[in-house]
This record gives sequence, C-alpha cells and structure tokens, in this order.
Amino acid sequence: MKTIKGPAVFLAQFAGNQPPFNSLEGMCKWAADLGYKGIQIPTWEHSLIDIDIAAESQDYCDDLKGKVNSYGLEITELSTHLQGQLVAVNPAFDIMFDSFAPDAVKNNPKARTEWAIQTVKNAGTASGRLGLKSHATFSGSLLWHTVYPWPQRPNGLVKMGFEELAKRWLPILNHFDEHDVNVCYEIHPGEDLHDGISFERFLEATANHQRVNILYDPSHFVLQQLDYLSFIDFYHDRIKAFHVKDAEFNPTGKQGVYGGYSDWKDRAGRFRSLGDGQVDFKSIFSKLTKYECDVWAVMEWECCIKSSSQGAREGAPFILNHIIEATERSFDDFAGTEIDKEQLKKILGI
Repeated sequence: MKTIKGPAVFLAQFAGNQPPFNSLEGMCKWAADLGYKGIQIPTWEHSLIDIDIAAESQDYCDDLKGKVNSYGLEITELSTHLQGQLVAVNPAFDIMFDSFAPDAVKNNPKARTEWAIQTVKNAGTASGRLGLKSHATFSGSLLWHTVYPWPQRPNGLVKMGFEELAKRWLPILNHFDEHDVNVCYEIHPGEDLHDGISFERFLEATANHQRVNILYDPSHFVLQQLDYLSFIDFYHDRIKAFHVKDAEFNPTGKQGVYGGYSDWKDRAGRFRSLGDGQVDFKSIFSKLTKYECDVWAVMEWECCIKSSSQGAREGAPFILNHIIEATERSFDDFAGTEIDKEQLKKILGI
C-alpha cells in the first residue's frame, strides 16, 4: 500500500495583495512555517506563476521548482480551476464568468473559450516541465442550468451536452497525455461533472480517455447528500488528486440541498474548517490508503465562520494526524509458516 503524501495546502484562498501572500517566496515561507510539505499553485495568480512562460521555458520551471524546494516544499499540482471553467460556459452565465477572463477576450465567448483551452494546455506543458503527474481543474458547464429540469429537458439534450463538452476537452486531454499528466476534474456542483453519473457520462463521451481523472473533495458530496465513502469504492482507480475540505449539512423545515439563496453562514449546507464539519476523514484516509491512491492530501480552506489564519494553522496538524503510514506486512505474520502443500491437503481433507 501507498502512504498518502502531505500535508499540503491550496494557495488560492490565501493569495492576496499584502505580504506574505503576494509572492511565491512569501507564501512558501508561510506554508513551511505552518508545517505544510506541499503547495498547490493556482495558475491565475500571476504573483505566484506565469503559466505562459512556464509552458515555454524549462529554465523558468527549474527556477520555480528550486524556489519551492528551498523551503522544504514540493509542488503538488498546478490548478486551472478558473480557466477550466471557461472551457465550457453556458450563455446564461457569460456575464458572471467573464470576470475570470483577461480583458482581451471579454464579451467574446468564442475567443474566451479558445483562450481557456490554450491556457489549460499551457498548464499541461508546464506540469510536465515541473515533473508533476496530476493537474487540478474544473470541467465547466453547458448543462448545469437544466440540472433540476423545468420545463422538462428535450430528448437528446444531455447526450449532446456531454458530446460537446468532450469535443472541447479532448484536445486538452491529448495534450496532457503527451506530457504524461493526469487531468483531475474536481467533482463539484455547478460543473457538468458534479457526481458519479455525470463523471461516467463524460468518461464515455471521451472514449474512456486515460487522462480523465478525479480531484476528490468530499465537502461537495456532503452538500449534495451523496455517499462520499462509497464514491471511493466506485472510482478509486480514477482518483489522482485530493482536496481535504470539511462541510456540514443541517437541513431545516425551511431549506435543504437547494437552499442556496441564503448567505453562506445561514445555509443548510456550508463549508467548514477542518474538524469543524461532518466529514468522516478517518474513513476517507483509510479507504484511499487501502486502494493505494497515490495522492497528496491538500487542504482547501473555505469556512464562513472561522478565520483563514486559524484554519491554516490547524490544517497541517489535522492532515498529519490523519495520514496513515501504510503497513508493509500483515499483523499476523508472526503466526505464519512456510507453505506445506501436503499439510494444506490434510487441512482440506483432500
């Protein structure tokens, strides 16, 4: 069995305009001082990485990796969550998602999609140059507005939607394959890949492409009331990245799974700091270890109650206390004996 690597931290929720959060070196020192061993880098934060240069220059990537390593850290994955989102945007969301795009392609959905596809490809090239094996992203969504259909969906809509999603992603997946990097989609409400069934539809639409994999984040399953433990049983061979994020679901007589118009702190389903929610992390770490999932345990902090500084301080020891050092021998080896076929036959009565 494999021991899960960690603890690591996703930098997206902490990056900012003030030191130490406005530079790679500053964030590396901050993370290392808190006990983290890895960082997941959001590629839209230009103070941390220039993904276009990284795709072109091995020297740049070597220098970037060297800076991170000098703090006793490793890069776990690069992330293109925002750019991946823009690979597939339904026109209903054009205005809101334009905020993720550079000015040159705003108000131009076709150009925005082309830019997003190329940028995610660049992240694949950069990941290869950095020696990474997995990449974190979103699938985007063409169908999400029909997830609870009224009026009813026309026949063939879902099939066509996944065919179009696959059409946009296949050139990216093939590019990542050339660089020996897995594309790990965060299974997430709001994305067309939001549960096991939708993941399977996409997998089928891409002809079971070997680079279609999963970023496993149990918090999004709690909010959907999906069994996040049996999910691992079904899809462990495709889980290549792991966000350690907590959540809770407390339905009332006024709101449940779809209670999304309340502020985050007032919702039935809300994200929490590690240890403050309802996720059974002991069972998750046990299953991922049992199935030999070769992943980094990366904290993604999102909480509407606790401060980010406290969440960051508590995250590293929480993950470290849950990582299981995989055993290399059976507990009952002491009672074992050499194979004696004649003895075995006697025991079986044959």
